[in-house]
This record gives sequence, structure tokens and C-alpha cells, in this order.
Amino acid sequence: MSLAQLSTPAPTVAPAVRPAVALADRREAAQAAPAASAPSAPRIRAVPEGSEARGFVFYVGIDEAKAEADGTSLHEIVAELRRLTAQLAPSAETYAAVALAPEGAGGRDVDVVRLALQEPTALAQQHADEADADRHPDGVIIDISRKRVLLDGEPAGLTYKEFELLQYLVLREGRTIDRHELIDGLWGDADDAPNERTIDVHVRRLRSKLAHYEDIVRTVRGAGYRFDRHADVSIRQASTPSPDVF
Repeated sequence: MSLAQLSTPAPTVAPAVRPAVALADRREAAQAAPAASAPSAPRIRAVPEGSEARGFVFYVGIDEAKAEADGTSLHEIVAELRRLTAQLAPSAETYAAVALAPEGAGGRDVDVVRLALQEPTALAQQHADEADADRHPDGVIIDISRKRVLLDGEPAGLTYKEFELLQYLVLREGRTIDRHELIDGLWGDADDAPNERTIDVHVRRLRSKLAHYEDIVRTVRGAGYRFDRHADVSIRQASTPSPDVF
């Protein structure tokens, strides 16, 4: 996947004013509690000798379409995070960067961000995946943990909903799933929930992107759809943990 990074320096943010009542309550609590009984701040993880913690990175995975569906935007999310940081720690400095990827690249948004910003564990996982693809260039890799599909070593370019559909079938391997269950499981009571015919359209699009491996998603006439694993299909459900987990 070809990735580009777009970074913009954070504008100066005036410290937000905390509600007076909340501040007063916190001061009273601090004064009432003996200094000896005050709990120590939890350590996030060991800091190597000779070094000190100077901040942290917080990865947010969301594209513009999902943000709009949630009633917000990437700009608003960044502004709110900066406001919260200024409120909690007025002396903190902030810097925001936007991760870019080619349209239709697939994968989890948060992994795209981690790769674009050169997060070491994400890069190590990518190198391991590439080495694995070199060793096994043929076949299908369905990576549940990173929400992507590789066909003969190349990304299949599934949309988010197409991957969700495939994942739903994969996690119920060998069982025929009827259209009603797919609608309930993937859309629930959403206003844009499809009907049974639309489900067929989604499946046809998914199978077309699976190309010559399309038969891993089988149509069971009059019943629904089923995922059948072949010898050349590999499923991954765990990935290397990221150090961004507190």
C-alpha cells in the first residue's frame, strides 16, 4: 500500500476555562485527603534507564465519510481533542497529522494511520506480512485483525462493508447464513438497512472482487450464503499488539 503523510502544525490554543464548581470540588478533595494516602499515578509501562517520557501518540482511525455519518468531521474531532488537552494540561503542546492512503486501499483506518506515521510495531507487522506473502504468493489471506484481504499477495480492495460481509461469513465457517441474518447482523435497525435483493447485490460485488477465488463465498439456493475454506485460504485473527495500548 502506498501511503503519504500530511502534517499541519497545531495552532496556539488558549487554555479552556474549567467550570468553577468542578475546580472547587477537586481542590476541596485534594485538601481533605492526606498527602500520604494520595494514590500514585499508574505507570503506563517501564521507561528505559536514561530516558524520560515526554508525551504520547494517540492514533484515531476514521475516514471523512464515517466522521460525516457520525455527525462530525476530522477537523472537529481534532479541535475537540485539543480543547480537552488544553483543559486537562494547559502546558501541553499538541501537533496533529492526517494520514493519507490511496482510495480503495482497504484495511483498518487505525492501521493506515499507524503505518503512515511510521509506528514501529505497525511497520514490523507490515514487513512480516510482506515476507509471508513472498513465501506464499498464491492464495487468499483473510486478515480479520487488520480488516483486509490479499489475493495472490495483492490487496483485494474491499470496501468496509464488503469486508464486514465476508468477515461475518468467515466467522461462521461452514454454516449457511440467510439474508435476514446478514441484514440484522450487519445493519441492525439502521435507516439504510438493505432488503434481500440488495444483499444479493452486495454479495455479487464481493465475489467479483475475490476474482478467481469467488467460490469461497457460496450461494446456497433458497437458503442464503456460506463461506467454504479451501486449502489455499488462510485466515488471520490476531496481530502484534501495538504499544499505543495503555
